Amino acid sequence: MVGYSGTEPKLKKILIIQTAFLGDVILATPLIEVAHLQWPESKIDFLLREGNESLLEGHPLLRKVIIRNKAEGKWKSLLKVLREVRREGYDLVIDVHRFLSSGLIAGFSKGKHICGFDKNPLSWCFHHKVPHVISKDGQGVHEVERNLSLIHHLTNGKTTVSMRLYPSEEDYKSIEIAEPYVCLAPTSVWFSKQWPEKKWVGLIETLDKDLRVCLLGAPSDREVCEAIAQRANHPRIEVKAGELSLLQSAALMKGALMNYVNDSAPMHLASAMDASVTAVFLSTVPRFGFGPRSSQSHIVETPENLECRPCGLHGFRECPYGHFRCAEIPLELFPKPKTNHPPKQNGG
Repeated sequence: MVGYSGTEPKLKKILIIQTAFLGDVILATPLIEVAHLQWPESKIDFLLREGNESLLEGHPLLRKVIIRNKAEGKWKSLLKVLREVRREGYDLVIDVHRFLSSGLIAGFSKGKHICGFDKNPLSWCFHHKVPHVISKDGQGVHEVERNLSLIHHLTNGKTTVSMRLYPSEEDYKSIEIAEPYVCLAPTSVWFSKQWPEKKWVGLIETLDKDLRVCLLGAPSDREVCEAIAQRANHPRIEVKAGELSLLQSAALMKGALMNYVNDSAPMHLASAMDASVTAVFLSTVPRFGFGPRSSQSHIVETPENLECRPCGLHGFRECPYGHFRCAEIPLELFPKPKTNHPPKQNGG
C-alpha cells in the first residue's frame, strides 16, 4: 500500500490518532475536514485520551470517538484500545502523535495504510512517514500544516482548511449574553506559558467598565480565576471557570469582542471558532508553529531581546533561569476591544 493514490481503492474507514493534550486534539481537527472533503463516503473515527472526548461531542463528520482511559492502567488501556482498532480494520490510519504509545496502536493496527511522523519510535511500522518540520526556508511552519503533511501524498496537498469545532444549538443557547463582553483564559498547564495573576489583573483594569469580563478555564482553574476577579478593580467580572463544557466555552469565545489567552488550549479553541483573539507568548515563540489562526489574531510578547528566549519548544514548571523576564509585557501592547458595536452573533 506504499503507493496508495488516495482515490483508488476507496477508503471505507479512516482513523485519526491524537492522544496528547487538549490543544493538540484541536490542532488535529483539520485532518477530519480534509479527510471528509477527499473521501466523503468514508467513516471517520478519532482516537484520543480520556478527558478530551467532549471536545468532539456531536461532531457531524465523525462516526465515533475512541477513548483511551489511562486511569485503567497504561498497558491495559493500550491493549484495550488496540484490540478495538484492530477489529475495525481501518483502510487509513493517521497517527498525529509522535510518541511510543500511539506508535504501538498505529503500527499494530492492521491498517492498510498507516501514516505518521518519522520522530515516532515506531515509525518503522508505518507505510508513509514525514518529518515534523519546525521551520522551512527560515519561516516557522504551523502545526496545522505539519499535521496535514501526513496525508499530502493522498490529497495532493489540499490544505485550505483550518481548525473547526461544532458546538450544538444548546451550547450556544446556554451561554447567550446580550451585552458586549470579553473573555480571558488566564491559566496554562505550564508555569512558563502562564502570564502571572497580577498581570491579568492589570489588563482587566484597562478594559472599559461597561464590558462584561468572563474568566474561563477548567474546574482546576477556578481558584486562580477567583483570585484575579477579587483583585481586579472592575465592576463586571464573572468567573465561569469550571461551569462550562469545552464546547460551551468555545461558543462563548466566538461571540466575544476579544479573547485574551496564553499560548495554550484556549488559544486553539478561539482559532477553531474563528473568534477574535490576543495570545500572550512568554517562554515560547509563535514561530514554533502553535500561534493563533483566527482571521482577527494578535500576538503580544516581551519587546526585550532575551538571550534565553525561547527556552524550549514547550513550557516548564518554572522559569529555568529564575527571573521570568519574558512575562514583562507592557499593557499598551494589548489591543483593546471596540465597544461601539454589539457583540458578534453566536450561532453554528
